[in-house]
Amino acid sequence: MSMVRDLSLADVGQLKVDFAARRMPVLSALVERFSESKPFIGQRIAACLHVTTETANMCRALVAGGAELALCASNPLSTKDDVAATIQRDIGAEVFAIYGCDRETFYQQVQGVLAIRPTIVVDDGADLTTTIHNDYPQLLDEIIGGTEVTSTGVLRIRNMATDGALRYPVLPTNDAATKHLFDNRYGTGQNTIDGILRATNVLLAGSVFVVVGYGWCGRGVAMRARGMGAKVVVTEVDPIRALEAKLDGLDVMTMDQAAAVGDIFVTVTGNRDAITYAHLQQMKDGAVVCNSGHFDVEIAVSELQANATARRELRPNCVEYKLSNGRGVILLAEGRLVGQSAAEAHPAEVMDMTFATQALGVQYLIENAARLEPGIVPIPRSIENDVASAKLRAYGIQIDELSAGQQQYLTDWRVGT
Repeated sequence: MSMVRDLSLADVGQLKVDFAARRMPVLSALVERFSESKPFIGQRIAACLHVTTETANMCRALVAGGAELALCASNPLSTKDDVAATIQRDIGAEVFAIYGCDRETFYQQVQGVLAIRPTIVVDDGADLTTTIHNDYPQLLDEIIGGTEVTSTGVLRIRNMATDGALRYPVLPTNDAATKHLFDNRYGTGQNTIDGILRATNVLLAGSVFVVVGYGWCGRGVAMRARGMGAKVVVTEVDPIRALEAKLDGLDVMTMDQAAAVGDIFVTVTGNRDAITYAHLQQMKDGAVVCNSGHFDVEIAVSELQANATARRELRPNCVEYKLSNGRGVILLAEGRLVGQSAAEAHPAEVMDMTFATQALGVQYLIENAARLEPGIVPIPRSIENDVASAKLRAYGIQIDELSAGQQQYLTDWRVGT
């Protein structure tokens, strides 16, 4: 049985979903194609994703292709209740997602989607994948494969594969260029800034903006903050990424050094304890701290809450914690994904590519199930090229093609000097 807040919200949600669809031409084309070819007939898909307008349109594509689909939220603060209602009522998926639910309810929702006994798993953060392997191993024999869309989830699944624990093939959608080059950089870059501004309305120009982690997401956040006039500082543990940040014209320092000078801090590491309680104690009075990584482990939130002498909510998604040194630290969105929780997640234009890649990945799993072994299976380059080409056509852009001579030059070792 589904878990949504209020089905009467579906009319409002439908307007938002349709508005997003107009800016998702690649996925909309897949809806038409799948409606005719029905590649997902007989498949039961369990999905754990941010319940947003963009996700609704991928659900539309999977259901159009004939799938039985159950969807739960990958983050309780990213769920849009009106969108959840329209996915349930109008798109035909079984939805288990309520905004702001507690941890116990969150895992009840995960269990809800697993009740369909999935044949395919579409994951965001690997919660479904790890829950199945740890708690529901009886489901494994029916699962032909899965996909994973976010950096942290791919890391968890790679660790499972390394340990020999992964029992079915998984396509790491996050590794596709049509995902990390655009979704992570431009989507996360924009929605992180959007979330900070909605929660605080601070002026970025002239501020010291600390980006903790300089992967694809960190690059996007730094680029947007710099474009709005902030002085950007990067902290890193990877020497290559730190060097890249320096050559991109940004200041690079340790977190200990940055803690004392920053005005706004954003974690995008995909790892725990990126900002410790010791770092929080060093910050200026009124420093703004938030996270744009998938899980709420990057900032020492529980330690901050346990040691604060006072707490007050200044604005929605904006809470000030007073420390024993008399300074106040302002935490956004409970340390969860700030762009998903305080704003509206990625723009439809970038999720068009991510979810098209994801949907075609599901089709690839079905068509190649007999030959795929358990483990990490790269997204075929042909899928990435198809999605990118379709996006270019939607923009009205034509590009050149290799001539026969150029193709030979690239493939024949005899041709050269």
